[in-house]
Order: sequence, then structure tokens, then C-alpha cells
Amino acid sequence: QLQASGGGLVQAGGSLRLSCVVSGGTLSTNNMGWFRQAPGKEREFVAAISRTGTNMKYADSLKGRFTISRDNAKNTVYLQMNSLEPEDTALYYCAADRSWVLRVRVRDYDYWGQETLVTVSS
Repeated sequence: QLQASGGGLVQAGGSLRLSCVVSGGTLSTNNMGWFRQAPGKEREFVAAISRTGTNMKYADSLKGRFTISRDNAKNTVYLQMNSLEPEDTALYYCAADRSWVLRVRVRDYDYWGQETLVTVSS
């Protein structure tokens, strides 16, 4: 089970850190990803991190504002979001992928957690 948290309302330019706790399993056996879905849009890839945390992949559109990390001892993956923009407003999801390759498609991920809402005001 994956449970995301940390969303909220923030002004443009602000920061938030999302967390995703994995329970009932071991985080270290999965690559992890963050996705988001804005109103009226399809779910899109945000970031992914490998099992050991040594490799990361990001959506090009993020321009280096977001950082994904993980703490396998705490069974938790994080998404640090800086310089937030109104366009970042979305439901954010964490997901687990049993593959050994970092992947970016929604359909590649095996397990999904409940969303956390991020709202960025202008």
C-alpha cells in the first residue's frame, strides 16, 4: 500500500515536500515514481528513482525545480518541489514499478497510491 501526503495550498514561488510511505511491502524492491494529473488533463510523469536511489529521471518540463529522493529504511520516497508555479496545481500520485529500468509511462507502474492535492496560487 502506498500513501502520499504533504500536499496543500502554497503561493507561487513557494515549496512543498511530498512523501509517499510504503506499507505492507519493502520499498527497496521497487523503482518509484511520482505522477500528477491536472484538472482536465491526462496523468503525466513527474519523476522516478531507482531502487537504491542512485539514478533519477525527471520530466523535461520541470526545469530542475523538483527533486526526488528515497529513504529505504523508512520505506518512504519524497518529492521536493521548489519554485512552484500555478501550472503545478494537480493531484500528485506515487507509484511503484517492479522493473529494473526507470520508466515514465503510467501503464508501466504496478502499484499506485492515493493522491495528494497540490494547489499553487498566483
